[in-house]
Amino acid sequence: MKICSICHKISATDDNHTDCKEKLRIELEAEDFKKSIPEKLDLMKNPNDVQPDIRALMGHISKEKKKEES
Repeated sequence: MKICSICHKISATDDNHTDCKEKLRIELEAEDFKKSIPEKLDLMKNPNDVQPDIRALMGHISKEKKKEES
C-alpha cells in the first residue's frame, strides 16, 4: 500500500491511482493547449505568412463552423 502522490489518498497498489494519473495528464494537456492559443491567433492575424494549403484548410474549417452556427 502507498499514498497516491496526486490525491494523497491510500492506493492499494504501489503506484498512483490510474484515474489520478489520467486526470493529471488531461490537465497538463489543457495547459499546453492554453499556452499555444496565442501562437495560433498570431497566425490568423497575418494569413499571408501561412502556407496556402494550411490557409485553405483553415478557411474550410471556418466555413463549416459558420454553417453549424446557422
